[in-house]
Formats: sequence, structure tokens, C-alpha cells
Amino acid sequence: MVRVRPFAALRPPREIVTEVASRPYDVMNSKEAAAEAGKKSLLHITRPEIDFEPIAGEHEDRVYEKAVDNFCTWQERKWLVQDPKPCYYIYAQTMGERTQYGFVLCAHTADYENGTIKKHELTRRDKEDDRMKHVLIQNANIEPVFFSFKDNDTLAAIIAKVTSLEPEYDFVAPDDGFGHKFWVISDDADIQAITAAFAGVDAFYVADGHHRTAAAARVGQVKAAKNPAHTGEEEYNYFMAVAFPESQLKIMDYNRVVRDLNGLTPESLLKALEEDFVVTPLEAGKERPEALHEFSMYLDGKWYRLATKEGRYDDNDPIAVLDVTILSSLVLDKILGIKDLRTDKRIDFVGGIRGLGELVRRVDSGEMAVAFALYPVSMKQLTDIADSGMIMPPKTTWFEPKLRSGLTIHLLD
Repeated sequence: MVRVRPFAALRPPREIVTEVASRPYDVMNSKEAAAEAGKKSLLHITRPEIDFEPIAGEHEDRVYEKAVDNFCTWQERKWLVQDPKPCYYIYAQTMGERTQYGFVLCAHTADYENGTIKKHELTRRDKEDDRMKHVLIQNANIEPVFFSFKDNDTLAAIIAKVTSLEPEYDFVAPDDGFGHKFWVISDDADIQAITAAFAGVDAFYVADGHHRTAAAARVGQVKAAKNPAHTGEEEYNYFMAVAFPESQLKIMDYNRVVRDLNGLTPESLLKALEEDFVVTPLEAGKERPEALHEFSMYLDGKWYRLATKEGRYDDNDPIAVLDVTILSSLVLDKILGIKDLRTDKRIDFVGGIRGLGELVRRVDSGEMAVAFALYPVSMKQLTDIADSGMIMPPKTTWFEPKLRSGLTIHLLD
């Protein structure tokens, strides 16, 4: 069972929430962050390299120091103000016709260590180290992680009750066009009901934020080691998350672009693909994959469908049957010579929110030689793999909308 508790969030006053809230640190580069950040934007805390001229390196000591200075300044100027008591919060995001409602809460680091918080991706130590350093120097979780959980009737009823009231925040973000609403749950009876209901939830699944989750667990270990009176209930044992019922979430495609054809011509690549795929040209408007084990490929100004032939994958293996595995094995490795998706510089990844037009742009520009569009993974595939203790290949899932940063911050003391 998962352990959760409310927290007294540090958050912006209603009248300036749109000036403070920002896109998350990892969906843009430094130049994009600098262009996007207004005077009060949280990006000055999450991407402080933008405050140097020229823009500094992300991992320089002076950049970490600037993050601390800015965090203190935002509190001194009352751009971030702490709630007077621990609360839960509900955060709603609207993208097109779909709205998802998540609980903003604190999860326990021990649940990550014992597997109650389940992951489906490997993490890189250097990225964990960076996130861990940010948390330690700020003594806070500045940005939440993104969890899913199996649908729960009691929690669904609480969402319906709370969201029938006027929200604390209600805005459409100008940079992504998504709607964001936010409610504060301060009533003690509601808080107790939420805590009790989550005690009946078997597990959290990390949807987005594997490195931040791993870093939070390591922060808890570091602080516990320095506290001879450690009990496990100190604030540093908890970290901030937004948890959504899985039925409300949608995974988008996560596509691949490759810089060269590994010495092949477009014609010889097409010929090599015919060993494992039925290759057919695609008509305009039919470029997006329509089913599992079908891929769309953009090559030399044309789109092709790659339908995987029978016997080329194992339906009884939850990892081998994934389209990312099939593509990696039969195309990226076998034909294009890309052995490690995590380290090979010849491959890049494009989230589905950017559309197939981004794949065309990167190939037509000459930056890339070929692009592959994939059919998205399902939530059932994700949870089945996480439940089995297995790990998906890198860059398999892309969740949208991304969580807005700056609506809540969790202090660790």
C-alpha cells in the first residue's frame, strides 16, 4: 500500500500564478528557457544558467548557487508563499477534449526503495546526481514527479466533490495552449479521507520523472544518515508528486530520427527492410501508424509503412513484443548499427506532441537521414511491465500534457 501525506506547499499568489508557473526544466534547452522566462518565472530557479551572459553551463557551481539565490529572492518578494497548514491539492490539465485530474501529495521515499512505487525505465547516474544536488541545495522539491495509480472509486468521488467548487487557479498557458486548474484541500475530514483512501492503493507507477524520483530517494538516505534521531517520518522522507488515475492518462508516440543510413543508400535500406517487414508506400494523410507492430518511415522525401512479418517477435514476452523493441532489434541494430539507444549519438528522439511534421522537417533539413514513427504504448503495457519488475527500453513513453512547474513546491524541513 502507498503511503502519502499532505504538505504545506510553497506556491504563487493567485494574481501572479501565470507569471511564476513554467514548463518543466527538461522540455527545453537553455536558449529556449531564456527566451521564455519572464521576470517572475520559475525558470530562473530551475534553469538558472539563463541569468548569465552568455548563458552558463548547467552544471557549473555558480549556476547551482544562483538557483539558491533566486529561490530565496522569490520567497522574500512573496512571489512564492507557504500555505499555513499541510494540505492536499487537485491539479487538472485540459488538452483538447480530454481533462485529467491528479492529487498533489507527498509520497514516501521508502516506497520507491521497496518497489511500491514502480518504475519502467532505467535511470542514468549523472542525471540522478544533478537532480539530487538541486534538491539538497534548495532543501526542497521544486518540481513534482508524475505518477499514475489504478482507478479508485473513493478517490474519484473526492475529485468530483472538490472540483465542483471554484478553483484557486484557472488559466490557459500561452506557450502550450493547455488549460490548468488547481484546488486546495484544507478541510481536515477531506485530508483524512484522502490519506485513508490512498492506503488502499496498491502501487504508484512512475509515468514521468524517473530521475527525480530516484534522486528524492537518495536525498532521503543522505539526510537520514546525518540524523541520529531519524524516525522515517521526517519531511525529507517524503517527496512531491502529482498522482493521476490511470484511465485518465494517454501515452503519446515517441519517435526516432537517425543521422545516417550506416553506409546504405535509400534503395538498399528499403531492400534490407524487406527481410522482416512488408514495405509499402503511404498515401498522403495516412502517415501515422494505425496498429501495433506497424511503423511509418520517412526516407528520401517519401513515407513508407513497415508491417512486421509474423514470427519476428514474441507475443509472450512483454518487452520483446513492444514496438520500440522490434524497431530497435530489426532496424536500428540489425541494419543501421545502433547498439545502445542511451549512448549512441547517431539517434535522437521526438515526442509525439511535436507531430509527424517535426520528423519530416529534421530529415528534409539534412540533419537526419531517416525517421521512424511508432504506435504508442498503452497504459496496460506500462503497468504490466512495471508490475513484472521489468524495464522498458529508453524513450518509450511520452505523456502529455506535462506538469506545470511552480504551482507547488515542497520544503524538506
